[in-house]
Amino acid sequence: MNLAPSDWDNQRTFLAVMREGSLSAAARSLNVSQPTTRRHIESLEQSLGQKLFIRTPSGLIPTETAQVLLPHVVEMAAAAEALVRAASANIGSAKGTVRIATSELLGVEILPQRLEPLRLHYPDLLLELSLSSKIEGLPGLEADIAIRTLRPKALPVSAQRAGYCEVGLYATEDYLTRYGIPHSIGALALHALIGPDRNLHDIEVFCKQGMDFAPHQYRLRTDSHLAQLAAIRSGLGIGACHEPIARQSGLVRVLAQEFSYPLEFWVVMHEDLRNIPEVRVVFDHLLNTLRQYLAE
Repeated sequence: MNLAPSDWDNQRTFLAVMREGSLSAAARSLNVSQPTTRRHIESLEQSLGQKLFIRTPSGLIPTETAQVLLPHVVEMAAAAEALVRAASANIGSAKGTVRIATSELLGVEILPQRLEPLRLHYPDLLLELSLSSKIEGLPGLEADIAIRTLRPKALPVSAQRAGYCEVGLYATEDYLTRYGIPHSIGALALHALIGPDRNLHDIEVFCKQGMDFAPHQYRLRTDSHLAQLAAIRSGLGIGACHEPIARQSGLVRVLAQEFSYPLEFWVVMHEDLRNIPEVRVVFDHLLNTLRQYLAE
């Protein structure tokens, strides 16, 4: 293996191919030609003395060597991006773009009304909000800051705990008036239930709480927490919800003693971005506003 500093372009191309899944898609993301992308990969393979991809009719399949190299190249990309941003930053100012990755539920129900102070105090600050049930990765800088419900492990990140909220079962008052209030977990089998579809973590939580019902017993199954909330609000049935959101929505809690679990919130950013003014400002604001929200 004989890697030189000049191989960084090849490694950056390798990272793009791993992310995009093909030479053509990687070329588009890098704004270079496909032959250039192929040449970079072949050059990197020659330097390593190892094959990185198996060419098949259906596309490129990463080899074991490629999988081993990926986290190291991701870290190099993060450091390079942080270097560029630090060099171009106006020290002491907060301007530029900061990308925040969080869930649909937080991005729609909690964050928007709490971002206004940033706009007022930092008019040159631009925010990108990436909403997904699958949290974007920080090491490769797909996002500058993430709000997570699990503390990240084994990553070079700065993580601060904002607090926690309780998750319980809720329904509209109209639904409970029409169909009655369940007085045990078992009685939920007679009700219209709203719950997860294929999210193994959420399914495990439901099962641990005693809600290990067969899939056909759920009126609506979806892995989107935002869709679950909309269904509960519409009176479609009984489902899990964050206590603060449920309270604001006028929902009624049921089986508080039988179904309850704490959900932690962590604000996370890559270590290499700690000294970027705009990232630091947004990180501190999100941490403080979430702490205030959860304390309420």
